[in-house]
Amino acid sequence: MKKMIIDNAHSEIGFKVRHLMISSVKGNFQTFSGGIHENGDIFVSINTNSVNTGNADRDNHLKGADFFNAEEYPVMTFTAKGANLENTELMGELTIKDVTLPIVLDVDYNGMSVDPWGNTKHGYEINGVINRANYGLTWNAPLETGGVLVSEEVKISIDLQLMEVNEEDSVTQSPE
Repeated sequence: MKKMIIDNAHSEIGFKVRHLMISSVKGNFQTFSGGIHENGDIFVSINTNSVNTGNADRDNHLKGADFFNAEEYPVMTFTAKGANLENTELMGELTIKDVTLPIVLDVDYNGMSVDPWGNTKHGYEINGVINRANYGLTWNAPLETGGVLVSEEVKISIDLQLMEVNEEDSVTQSPE
């Protein structure tokens, strides 16, 4: 396997969660970094303060102590050892706040291409589901009609473009 890094300009780490039990709110993280080492070890670091749902009040709530507590926990991470992204499942560990749990993600490999500047790129669509309460993201409000304001189930949707790099190129482990 070649060493690869995330092409941030052509990748997105997104999520979707039910709101009022009748619709979904989508969001993404705008600052992240990571890659794959030649041995297949994967790491991704995501800046929790970069959460964006298109609503400043909601984003500030998500950055606060009720959810990500971005001041105390500025980074969440995903790691996997000896992974093969050509498989349809990726098993790794997701750390949010101070909680690390195993996660299985579904992987679709979209192929390889060379861009106009000679860079070899690989495309992936990666999806999964987590229970946010398992990571200590437990804030909620009951609804008069039953149910809760925000579902515990969060759907993860990642559009990933990885770029092959030379051995001497560094692969950073912290978000920019």
